[in-house]
Amino acid sequence: MGSYVLGFQEIESGKLMEVGGKGLNLGELSRIEQVSVPGGFCVTTQAYRKMFDAHAELSYLLNDLSHFTIQDSEQISHVSQRIRQIIERTSMDEEIHAAVVHYLNELGENHPYAVRSSATAEDLPTASFAGQQDTYLNIIGQEAILEHIKKCWASLFTDRAVTYRIQNRFDHRKVYLSVVIQRMIFPQASGILFTADPITSHRKIVSIDASFGLGEALVSGLVNADVYKVQDGKRVEKKISMKERAIYPIATGGTQEREIELNMQQQQVLSDKQILQLEQIGRKIETYFGYPQDIEWCIDHGQFYIVQSRPITTLYPVPVVKDGKPHIYMSIGHQQMMTEAFKPLGIAFFSALSEQFFAVEAGGRLFLDISSDMASMVGRKILLAVMKNNDPLTYSALVKLSKRKEFLRALPRGKRMINTKHDGLSLPTFIQMIKQYLRHNPEIIPKLIAKCDQSIHELQENIVQVSGEEVFRFIIEDQQELKRVMYDPQSFGVIMLGVYVANWLNKKMEKWLGEKNVADTLSQSVPHNVTSEMGLALLDVADVVREYPSVIEYFSHANDQTFFEDLSRLPGGQRVSEAFRAFLDIYGVRCPGEIDITSPRWYEKPTALISTIMGHIQNFEPHSRTIIFEQKRIEAEEFADHLIERLKRLPGGARKAKKTKKMIRILRNVIGYREYPKYGFIRRYAIYKQALLREATILLEKGIIQNQEDIYYLSFDELREVVRTNQLDYRIITKRKSAYEGYEKLTPPRIMTSDGEIISGEYSREHAPEGALIGLPVSSGVMEGRARIVLKMEEAQIEPGDILVTKFTDPSWTPLFVSIKGLVTEVGGQMTHGSVVAREYGLPAVVGVENATKLIKDGDMIRINGTDGYIEILASTK
Repeated sequence: MGSYVLGFQEIESGKLMEVGGKGLNLGELSRIEQVSVPGGFCVTTQAYRKMFDAHAELSYLLNDLSHFTIQDSEQISHVSQRIRQIIERTSMDEEIHAAVVHYLNELGENHPYAVRSSATAEDLPTASFAGQQDTYLNIIGQEAILEHIKKCWASLFTDRAVTYRIQNRFDHRKVYLSVVIQRMIFPQASGILFTADPITSHRKIVSIDASFGLGEALVSGLVNADVYKVQDGKRVEKKISMKERAIYPIATGGTQEREIELNMQQQQVLSDKQILQLEQIGRKIETYFGYPQDIEWCIDHGQFYIVQSRPITTLYPVPVVKDGKPHIYMSIGHQQMMTEAFKPLGIAFFSALSEQFFAVEAGGRLFLDISSDMASMVGRKILLAVMKNNDPLTYSALVKLSKRKEFLRALPRGKRMINTKHDGLSLPTFIQMIKQYLRHNPEIIPKLIAKCDQSIHELQENIVQVSGEEVFRFIIEDQQELKRVMYDPQSFGVIMLGVYVANWLNKKMEKWLGEKNVADTLSQSVPHNVTSEMGLALLDVADVVREYPSVIEYFSHANDQTFFEDLSRLPGGQRVSEAFRAFLDIYGVRCPGEIDITSPRWYEKPTALISTIMGHIQNFEPHSRTIIFEQKRIEAEEFADHLIERLKRLPGGARKAKKTKKMIRILRNVIGYREYPKYGFIRRYAIYKQALLREATILLEKGIIQNQEDIYYLSFDELREVVRTNQLDYRIITKRKSAYEGYEKLTPPRIMTSDGEIISGEYSREHAPEGALIGLPVSSGVMEGRARIVLKMEEAQIEPGDILVTKFTDPSWTPLFVSIKGLVTEVGGQMTHGSVVAREYGLPAVVGVENATKLIKDGDMIRINGTDGYIEILASTK
């Protein structure tokens, strides 16, 4: 009998594949002292498999399901319905029948039971799958229970369960179902307890929802529950709701909805003593499992019962704290336009650019520990000043924290991040900025570029001469050179000067002439902007491709591994190859998410550029590169002349015009350089990566790794050790690949505390119409057009007049900017790459629009106001 049915006490920790997530957790709960769990047993997945194997048609139908995508809703519904029909009409196997009856007799056959589904892909730390299969309450009698076991089996193939598995890439054949049979409690009240606040993610706050009757009323949304919040044994919040209805059991079986007596509708469900008692039970359960829990509870005659506990899968992981003090973490990804998860090798490299003391990892992303800055009055003011224009949502969140005086006093004090030489605010940087302002020499930019290029050329020549462990020593030494180039005071001084003159022009021209954001137009078609030049350069490639129909046809099915080999066999392919290679020689080191060294570069994945090239062929006439650049240059220069002439007519106009003319000259010379330092470090990354992949090839030949890309799941030091010893526990790679898949699904917060609390910021709605989506204005102008939601650059299908709406853009997205008429992103600031390039191309742009890719639908007609920072949806596709 044990193979088909297991009592809760018989379920051991390794039995997930036999009893599913819900059954496994009930078995664990039954072992916790002073936690009461109603008795019960599980019909195991072996019983489910035996039933399934008895019907050959089910296997064929499962094959059909495996080929569907979430768009195939009708086919999913038809096949799923047929599977459910077969399962529900089948006769229960005699051995399974006997095992269930045996356990029912032990517990009491005539007692009411809850019959719940428990899938093997359910209630796991990385995926809850909650609510995907069915639950039946107050089931009485042997035959009724047996029938409902089959109903639970069949519920594995409801439309919603099948679609959910497809969305989460779970193989239907690898998900099995156990059925939980648990004695019913007829409670006076029930509810849900979260051992971390589900709204803020604060790990030290327990949140309790409570309502009268069975918990199904709460789960189904039938009632508003009381909400109690408790922290460290003290109730910190209490909300008593109007509770008009509840669900109660029926004596003959099943449940019914009933009105609550009028005098109880506003009554507090749990006493304050019971609330604190329930908090203690929750913390005990959380401690046992080792991570925050979502717990279903009920109370009968003063006794609390726990009927389920599952991990809270929506919480963002918290960095490890070693000093026991509260800490504040700020997302690096939101500042660098890369909120996607890094692989471990990428984290190791990028964190090396920052002081190790400040960079911490959580959820596959990097955060800066800004605790000491926020603890210091001076540090706090500087940090807030930096973030105000860089990312207003982060600034708003930090302002909220600034008001928590007691919290700030508890923060650790020490070396502040804002004081490091890497922040661009050091004294040598200001000195260089002032020097350039007082005696501006236009030749400084070419000299800085040449210095960077020479350093990279030396790296290329020298790194090919080393191998094995020596490669790692070489890279460590060269990273010091990378930091020297990246944080060179003269280079940073030029960038700071560009920011200063842009702000001066915007402020003075609005004050003197009533013109807003003039620097946006004045920054168009400036020299030395390597990112903008890249976007235009791809137009030249498109001009070559458009001449050869056979190449265009090949592009519809091109292969990265044989790309240039295939082109060489086509008419015109050699000429296209030359143009493509010329582009990649300069810009091939770039790619989406380029600050993660493991991201595939364009030279590794040239097909990523095909959709943009095809869009250029469709949307532009030949030789458009020069035309576009010249049009924007002339527009900027004419606008500058217009400003000067207007200034001359003002009181003190000659002086104002002279100063403004100097500022415009400086702006147009230096503002484009903002993009070059990052381009330099990305070129260095490409060289490091090629050297490490050469070592990976050797490891692959020795059979130590299974794929070259396996090295991406090791830290720099771990990879160095593998190269040195030729030994690797491959389970590390497997485990980290699985973790990375989980991290990819997470949305990182801008600001969080070491207690897991996510602090959200808000925009002011001062200039925005009702219903508009608010963001940060970074490039002036107003434009109407069709919203094109693009989550991956290589999948973009842009047409003339489209407004690009995406999560974030880094320099690799610049080729798309040539075709679009406006830009909306969820992440960004005044001086991030997308903003700089949008201004140079003259595109209205609003960044930092939270959930823009969800609130705006693909195809919506929208109006983007890049001057005041909002988007209006004019006509929706919904």
